[in-house]
Amino acid sequence: MELLHALKQGRIPGVDFILVDLRRNDHQGGTIKGSLNLPAQSLYQSLPTLYDLCLAAGVKQVIWWCGSSKGRGTRTAGWFDDLIQDRKGTDALQSLVLEGGITGWANAGPDYVEWMVDYDADFWQKSKESRRQA
Repeated sequence: MELLHALKQGRIPGVDFILVDLRRNDHQGGTIKGSLNLPAQSLYQSLPTLYDLCLAAGVKQVIWWCGSSKGRGTRTAGWFDDLIQDRKGTDALQSLVLEGGITGWANAGPDYVEWMVDYDADFWQKSKESRRQA
């Protein structure tokens, strides 16, 4: 699923899919409209409840991310996918990762940024500069 395309086609976060921002202390610079902030550090125990809520609401996809989606995003998507497999719900629900995380989204250009709330251009510019220096 290409998230930007889905949003532009009128698919609605919270109805057609769930967006989950897993950042905690690093929840800065904005996030994607309609997303939930469920920090990965305290989420694992709540995954069965999230699964049940998704099934009851008819939600077919949960999309996870962190800063880069290389750590918490991928790990949490894997946990949720394991739960889906354990409950034999593979046809009903998908666990997906936002490629590049929120950093990739925020730096992908105006088409992406327009779908963010609390977007802070200075934060993302400083973040980009610090990555170049590292």
